[in-house]
Amino acid sequence: MTDPDRLRRQLGGAETARLVQRLRRRLAHGRALTGVLSLDQPTEEERRAVERLLGRRPGRGGSLTVNLDELDRVVRRSGMHSEGLAAAVELLGGAVTVLADARAAEAAAWHTALAPLEALCGRRAELADWYAEAGTLPLLRRLGRTPEAAARLVAELVAVLAELPAGGVPLARLAVHATGDAHALDPDRALSTLALSAVRAAWWHAGSPPASAAERRRALWDAAGVLVDELSSTVLALNLPAEPGSRLHALTSSAAELGEPVVLTLRQIARERSDFRRATIHLCENPTVLAAAADRLGSACPPLVCVNGQPTTAALRLLSALVASGCQLGYHGDFDWGGVRIANLLAARVPWRPWRYDMVAYLGAVKAGVPGSLRGTPTEATWDPGLADTMRQHGVRVEEELVLDELLLDLSAGR
Repeated sequence: MTDPDRLRRQLGGAETARLVQRLRRRLAHGRALTGVLSLDQPTEEERRAVERLLGRRPGRGGSLTVNLDELDRVVRRSGMHSEGLAAAVELLGGAVTVLADARAAEAAAWHTALAPLEALCGRRAELADWYAEAGTLPLLRRLGRTPEAAARLVAELVAVLAELPAGGVPLARLAVHATGDAHALDPDRALSTLALSAVRAAWWHAGSPPASAAERRRALWDAAGVLVDELSSTVLALNLPAEPGSRLHALTSSAAELGEPVVLTLRQIARERSDFRRATIHLCENPTVLAAAADRLGSACPPLVCVNGQPTTAALRLLSALVASGCQLGYHGDFDWGGVRIANLLAARVPWRPWRYDMVAYLGAVKAGVPGSLRGTPTEATWDPGLADTMRQHGVRVEEELVLDELLLDLSAGR
């Protein structure tokens, strides 16, 4: 038997609100309503309410002690609630969620939400370290807010990351293909923040990205083969051996006759299959080298491509096309840790042989007395196992501009 009206009169008033609140707190912490409960500094109204409930005068001390077993019997016998005190408390204020159960349920919901991403990163070694980083899961939780919303966000993120690295796909096209929304990877979207966090960890290998937010976003997407727009990714080249009759030949032949460098966009490179005559293609890291080669050698300079720091998608697409046509690549870069990282990245994408860019060349430059101290985080050179140790031992940075004369001599001799 349950009498809700009597229950509300006896336990539902303002004078018992603090008592009921404490009872609910006990239930929420998974504790039974047994033993005693003390209310500090009780009011006279609270004392009188307990007196009416228990049928006796409570003590007059600084706290009010309530025997919960006795209160449970009163609730049952009086007909307020046949199932006792705990059921009466829930009838008054609604069901009480046990915090431990709620935490366990929430943890399970988050685990379910994140499971597809965890599985993807487990299959993709380049993403595993990003997923394990201390800040990744807190970022996912912060942007997802709830397990339900996070599950939707994770599903979209998995779809995006599964497409990376791409081969020069426009950003809006990637967003539509992965999510159905062309704006899903816009800068102000949570999905974009998460995707770029993964891109930076997995595919950016050239030190810190640019300081400008727009340039940083473009550079990171470019490192994963995604174009913010088809014209933003460019590569600088001189005297490319494009096959006559091709679009690229039409674009570059006049400049080659004049011995002038050209800036090619990814759009121009990727519009059709690019074929080239077999040749040795020299690669440099810095535009200064290419400009000096054009000044000194002009149209007589062997084909030269400048990656200009972190290789763009346009640069990688051009180099891949050159290799596919049977060209051999020879690369030179700065002898510093950033330069080594760029060369490692390039070596992971296209095959090349060192062009005065190994331990022997480094030692020769050091002996010549070049200035510049080596700073930054060391990294191994995948193409020359002894180079990194030698650079650490000498602690000297050698920029391309400091060995420019030797590079130009090689180019003039066709080496």
